[in-house]
Amino acid sequence: MKSEIICAGFGGQGVLSMGQLLAYAGMLEDKNVSWMPSYGPEMRGGTANCNVIVSSDPVGSPVVTEADAVMVLNKPSLTKFESFLRPGGKLFINSSLIDLKPKRDDIEVYYIPANEIAGELGNSRVANMIMLGAYIEATGVVEKQSVMSAFGKVLGEKKAHLIPINEKAYDEGAKLVK
Repeated sequence: MKSEIICAGFGGQGVLSMGQLLAYAGMLEDKNVSWMPSYGPEMRGGTANCNVIVSSDPVGSPVVTEADAVMVLNKPSLTKFESFLRPGGKLFINSSLIDLKPKRDDIEVYYIPANEIAGELGNSRVANMIMLGAYIEATGVVEKQSVMSAFGKVLGEKKAHLIPINEKAYDEGAKLVK
């Protein structure tokens, strides 16, 4: 089993945290992982993306050139990373912010209104967890409990009080692809 994933969006959308949560969850399940972030110099509003690999075998390179799944949270990321998806791969689009349709017809597409649902939950910052819940439910790459266990390691113990709202967001995302 080997999953190569690209998470992409604006800085401040939690794109890098999504990738870290996947990587830590994979480690908790004794899988081989890599997480490679890339971001612009801006603190918020610049571009951000990361490559994540979760595998039962050793990971030779952290670079993802042909992804099994791409999660995009904004339009520029769809434009840039759609071509990185291998035929038959899964594309997760934040339909709250992206009104474009993919150009390809050889992939599976999931439209996730992440920002809308986050707003309904009362916390706009959990849109990334809605997307992550949808992705994990659709792929089974790691277990939900591993993600929740990784939360404290990724965001620190000071943010442990945010686990309940993030778990609720994760569950809402998972419901969208069941």
